[in-house]
Amino acid sequence: MIDRISIRDFAVIRETEAELYPGLSVITGETGSGKSVVIEALSLALGSRADRTMVRVGAGKARIDLVTSGSPGLFSREISAAGKSLARMDGEIVTLAELQKSAAPLVDIHGQYDHQSLLDPETHIGVLDAFGTDHLKEPLLAVSSAYSAYRETEKSLNELLKSMSLSARETDYMKYEMKEIDEAKPIPGEDAELSDRIAMMKGSEKIFAALSKARELIDGDFELPALAAVGEASDALAGIGGLTEELGALANAVKGAYYDIQEASEQIRAISEKMDFSPSDLDVALSRLDLIDRLKSKYGGDIERVLAHRDECESRLNRSENFETEKEQLEKELSEKREAYRSEAAILSELRQTIAARLEKEITEQLVDLNFMDASFSVRLKTDENLIAERGNDIAEFLLSGGKGQPVMPLASVASGGELSRIMLALKSVTSEYDGIETLIFDEIDSGISGVTAAVVGEKLRKMSKKRQIICITHLPQIAASADHHYVIDKNTDGPVAETTLSEVDGEARIEAVARLLGGRSLTDAALKNARELIEISSD
Repeated sequence: MIDRISIRDFAVIRETEAELYPGLSVITGETGSGKSVVIEALSLALGSRADRTMVRVGAGKARIDLVTSGSPGLFSREISAAGKSLARMDGEIVTLAELQKSAAPLVDIHGQYDHQSLLDPETHIGVLDAFGTDHLKEPLLAVSSAYSAYRETEKSLNELLKSMSLSARETDYMKYEMKEIDEAKPIPGEDAELSDRIAMMKGSEKIFAALSKARELIDGDFELPALAAVGEASDALAGIGGLTEELGALANAVKGAYYDIQEASEQIRAISEKMDFSPSDLDVALSRLDLIDRLKSKYGGDIERVLAHRDECESRLNRSENFETEKEQLEKELSEKREAYRSEAAILSELRQTIAARLEKEITEQLVDLNFMDASFSVRLKTDENLIAERGNDIAEFLLSGGKGQPVMPLASVASGGELSRIMLALKSVTSEYDGIETLIFDEIDSGISGVTAAVVGEKLRKMSKKRQIICITHLPQIAASADHHYVIDKNTDGPVAETTLSEVDGEARIEAVARLLGGRSLTDAALKNARELIEISSD
């Protein structure tokens, strides 16, 4: 719903602002005062085409702001005198397409502007389904479910075709890679062990000599080897370690050193015993490490990735071998789900024909009420057997014959201006309960009507406004008297450039505004009395 409109330097409006409310609001004013300019400004803020001639004479730019109760909460549009246009939603700059997309579900403008959702055939199937929701809800769910099942199987088949269609060359290459890895039989951590072993073999003479000397000095054939000497020192200190804290710490330190030297001696012995290498052992180790390094270089950088690559090749080969079987199974399943979809869609199509006939009847009756005595509304439903969509495979379009002997044609081709507004009123009288649009704006809706038809239009607008916001420009008192809120356009020509303002009137001012529609500029007592009575009758 639109809560407020602010217009600055747009056409004949220098600056005006108005609060808007739920229910039926009408805008009245003298001919040429600029009533349609307000609707044009609304349309521009919601995404219609801009023209630099819309900028008020002498101003650098025009700006229109719409505050709504929904999201986005603020629609803004600027047009510069140089012809540049800028659109914003909630202060963020957006493209015109983004503005139009966000505005479309919120507001419909019926008249000579762009925001008329029912003129777009793509919306017609949704309107028809919403109108028949009591009968179509379950069939629509069944079609949607069948559609989802079909698309899920289709996706599985496409993924299979994309990932499993291996060529003979690819298959042979993966088999070669698996064989190469299987013959090597790499073990995680093996490369690090080999590197250490090779390093020892390459320096075996130097290592053996150093180990032998260390072992001889620690535990060799001396009168008192190093290990024995440290052991005797530890025994000597143990006898005095309990005398002071300092001596106790020293005794423990020497005892710890004894154990460390003893452990080192054992390690030296163990390593020395393994230092029995031959030149052929080194060649074997180097060759093995080279093989593992080549595998790592080709398949991932470490042995774990090499083994993972081998497993992936095996998995893909297994799936490839089963490819044709799985493909045939999915194709069969897809065919079955296509038929299941078409079966549900056919049930939906048959019900839609019934709903379409009911919609045709109700809208034609509304058109007759609105003085389109020979008008005929119809819904053209076509089924596209090749179409698989979530709402079924029907394509709907609303058609209208504007008079006796005239062919039915798409809505946008039938009428314009006031006639089109009344046609839209007839459509909205029947469908607005279902389309979810909160604000309807009608311009020139009373063109070419009067008397009883004008009263009917007022009644329909008032009835529709119980559940949504209606804004209507009118010059007929019957419609103005039906409003919950009445706005008057005033045009001031005293200055160098004419200025138009928009303001709400109430009480006696509203009675006077309706009276002017009845009797012109001269406010007679009879006109005021008639206006008061008309407002009272219309409010009942």
